[in-house]
Amino acid sequence: MAAKKQRILVPDHDYVPKHEIMSKNEAEEVLERYHCNPTELPLILVDDPAIVGLGVKPGDMIRITRASSTAGQSTYYRYVVEV
Repeated sequence: MAAKKQRILVPDHDYVPKHEIMSKNEAEEVLERYHCNPTELPLILVDDPAIVGLGVKPGDMIRITRASSTAGQSTYYRYVVEV
């Protein structure tokens, strides 16, 4: 009998940093701080495996928090778009 494959969800993997949907207010603050429009941020596709299950929709902004050996923690932002 063949062993059953264990399915690992990408967002739960140890090497995938924390992804979270930002509130409208948080997103506006970030855009104001960096003097940019949402489409000037790096883009992330709505069907990206790292954000599956978050309930994202096009137009949302995502905060990505990564561990950093020099800064301790670093934050990145992405704008969600459709394929």
